[in-house]
Amino acid sequence: MPLSQPVNRSLRHTRAITAQAYLREDGLWDIEVNLTDTKPRDIDLAGGRIRPVGQPLHDLWLRVTIDEQLNVLDAEACSDWVPYPTQCDQIGPAYRKLVGLNLRKGFRKAVRERLSGIQGCSHLTEAAGVLPSAAIQAFAGEVISIRDGADDDPNPEPPYQLNGCHALRFDGEVVREFYPRWYGHQPKPKVRAEAEQAAVNTPQAQAAAGHGNVPYDRPTGTSG
Repeated sequence: MPLSQPVNRSLRHTRAITAQAYLREDGLWDIEVNLTDTKPRDIDLAGGRIRPVGQPLHDLWLRVTIDEQLNVLDAEACSDWVPYPTQCDQIGPAYRKLVGLNLRKGFRKAVRERLSGIQGCSHLTEAAGVLPSAAIQAFAGEVISIRDGADDDPNPEPPYQLNGCHALRFDGEVVREFYPRWYGHQPKPKVRAEAEQAAVNTPQAQAAAGHGNVPYDRPTGTSG
């Protein structure tokens, strides 16, 4: 359903946040976020400066390079348009602090700890908040399976997206109709599931299983 009909109004400001994901030729992924702030009029800036209509107040870029386990291997930021040139646009190198984080494991909390307040740019830090969900959307169907496995799979797991939102809850109509195998499924309690995953991920368990890499862990949602 569309939004309700608004009262008469005039546009005063537009903030746009665009995220794009790229599969690189080396097998890694780039997730790139662009944040812009624009107004349909000239913008009055401090010190009597004017930013003419058509020129953005902010035009900011943030890119992270990740592997298929959502580990941040590289990060960079730049600020093409800012209200205080030579000041706002000097903070880009601080976003190297994203390197070493994991987009799925406490990412947004870690970003706040490293880059909130005077440690970063409030708008770039806001843009970083969309990285986890953008990466998950990019991985869906390519890195993360969103389809049921074979019926004879002895250790089946629900498709990644199930029980991650209202529409896809295990006792909902969408799962009943499109994923009947999982209708009414009872997921493991989170603490137990994490403990079991931790045991599987030990070097000894990996060696015993003959795996060199830690398996991709399936969370129930997309938040970082």
